[in-house]
Amino acid sequence: MDIFVFFTLLAIGVHLLKKREQAQRIALLGSYLSQFQIEKLMQDVLSGYQRALGETSPERQAQVWRHLEPAEQTLCQQFNRFVLEFAKVAEPLARLSRLPLALPFVSQYFPASTLDLRKLLSVHAHGISQAAQNKPDQAPKSRAFTLSAELMLMQHSCHWFCRSRTVASARLLARHQTAYAQVLDAVAPSTRQAYLQLTGN
Repeated sequence: MDIFVFFTLLAIGVHLLKKREQAQRIALLGSYLSQFQIEKLMQDVLSGYQRALGETSPERQAQVWRHLEPAEQTLCQQFNRFVLEFAKVAEPLARLSRLPLALPFVSQYFPASTLDLRKLLSVHAHGISQAAQNKPDQAPKSRAFTLSAELMLMQHSCHWFCRSRTVASARLLARHQTAYAQVLDAVAPSTRQAYLQLTGN
């Protein structure tokens, strides 16, 4: 067989296997997320922050911050419930590859090169909860900045699980015009430390 044809067929086979594995991951994560309104609440909170920051009147800005508090608390509660539910997933199914690009069977045959999404989600849950409860005490603008970063990093982890770290970083930049390194730098120090210990970045 011609070497070019062989590698072409091999590449097609790897691509199809990768797509099938990614579809299974998307379906698994989606089956848990569909029980909640996390994505909608996240969009409401982030767009609310933009609205608050766009207000020139301090009184009006303070009103918008107060208006967002129930949505923040509901988001926090729902995400914590989601993490508890996802913790029931078997460990082999919750693995995600540390490699920058997605390759099939990495989590199955090379578990040492993976990490556990369940543990990563627990880190995010703690970070989001602390930011939502304003611990440590911060001014509304700083608090919104921290909570936004916590939410974006959590979303990055979900996309990483479904696709790859490279795709997750590209989506983060496209959706929020923010680089992965910037988000990681903006989360709470405790989140960043726990996250880096798990991911090995």
